[in-house]
Amino acid sequence: MKRRSFLALTAAMGTLGATGLMPRRTMAEETFEVTRTTAEWKAMLTDLQYAVMREEATERAGTSPLDKNYADGMYHCRGCDLAVYSSETKYDSGTGWPSFYQSMPDAIRTKEDRKLFSVRTECHCRRCGSHFGHIFDDGPKPTGMRHCLNGVSLVFKAA
Repeated sequence: MKRRSFLALTAAMGTLGATGLMPRRTMAEETFEVTRTTAEWKAMLTDLQYAVMREEATERAGTSPLDKNYADGMYHCRGCDLAVYSSETKYDSGTGWPSFYQSMPDAIRTKEDRKLFSVRTECHCRRCGSHFGHIFDDGPKPTGMRHCLNGVSLVFKAA
């Protein structure tokens, strides 16, 4: 699949997911250090943030101001304030989503994601379980990985 076709498809799927037109998978039953009830999560998050972070939806490509943010600092999980990505590992992947080649040590967990007719690696906060995005093996050196994230799941704190 050509990159342009892939980006158009993922943007369309993200739009459908964010609008509720596509079925969403809810968070798997796991135990995390930070837990909240559904009502508590909904009270602290916007509808889009809740859909992405708690139901694994995807924000539309190109909508996050964090995509083009290259200031020095740290990206934290919106759900629990855990420092998850450093600006030192951020790069422009050209996908329309904030991308990093590496997370902070012990900040994320991964799981297999079989949605969209393929197997992908989903990443989420290890402390509260909030969905960040997916990890692909087409990133830059030194890791060769691309952590393609939803900006609504993150909060940037300048250095």
